[in-house]
Amino acid sequence: MARTILVVDDDASARSVLQGILEPEGYDVILAESGEHAVALASTLQIDAFLLDIEMPRMDGFDLCRALRSMESYRVAPIIFLTGHAGDNFLEQAFGCGGDDFLLKPCTATGVRSRLRNHLQRGEHLQRLERMRGVLKQYLSKRTLQVVEDASVTGTLPPPREQDLAICFTDMRGFTAFSEETEPARLFALISETLAEQIHLIHECGGYVDKFGGDGVMAIFDGPQMILESCLCALQILDIARVNSTSGMEEIRGFGIGIHAGRAIIGNIGSPEHLDYSAIGSTVNLAARLCGQAEAMSIAVSKTVRDAVAHDNRLKFHSERPVSIRGIKGPVTIYSLSHP
Repeated sequence: MARTILVVDDDASARSVLQGILEPEGYDVILAESGEHAVALASTLQIDAFLLDIEMPRMDGFDLCRALRSMESYRVAPIIFLTGHAGDNFLEQAFGCGGDDFLLKPCTATGVRSRLRNHLQRGEHLQRLERMRGVLKQYLSKRTLQVVEDASVTGTLPPPREQDLAICFTDMRGFTAFSEETEPARLFALISETLAEQIHLIHECGGYVDKFGGDGVMAIFDGPQMILESCLCALQILDIARVNSTSGMEEIRGFGIGIHAGRAIIGNIGSPEHLDYSAIGSTVNLAARLCGQAEAMSIAVSKTVRDAVAHDNRLKFHSERPVSIRGIKGPVTIYSLSHP
């Protein structure tokens, strides 16, 4: 596929020379006589690289470069300046505004072609990295992605740390029996759609998905409002499930949800060959056990959760009861959470 190059120069003869150098190499060359014209073209076309004259009336090359870099499509596109001189002040301005390189006038055909080719190859590499990052965002939680990006800069993985977290587990009731009587393609589509709705609500409420558990999720909330956010999120998940049960998605048998809050260790778990950035500890374990205690279309929360947000009139806590939790000595007091 031919690459599109935008040549910007207020000198018509200079534009023609560059066009004559690039078109025989298979480039699609677009010409602009001013910075304003170039911005208009860049906004409507997909440009692969820019050759910018510096000295132009109204909008000079530096201002044009800044305008291009402010556009999402051209954050990493090659921008090469054309200039008759290259002193220290020029270099500082050229690279300070986002330029990648410069060519001294009069430009030679070899210089233009080689510089442009090298920068296009570099640009392709950066675009692949951007696309990879976009894909990783879909596969990794926002916290894991942040850890990966930080580690790529520092070269080291962060140590595990103890932190206050609110943990929310969801689980579809009757999933095993349901999966046995449902075609795999239908099952996959239904679970994917259901999880997508939960993910959207979790992010909207300020949390993030730590991991999927087949038909449910483990969500983490942090920050000063983490317990309230997790409770409101759980209520919205059940609201959506009720809507689904009356709108052609009767296969959804209902969710059980468990919420607990407290200290947990969050960090990298695994080996150098495969790591998972997650939270572990008794707080996480109890939240998972509470999910198991919740009946279909109900939310079970710990006393810690209830005591922290009992004053909020958007929440109703009821059905206080002691339960035996595997691995925990003595009964645990839990509550059901619902709308008032």
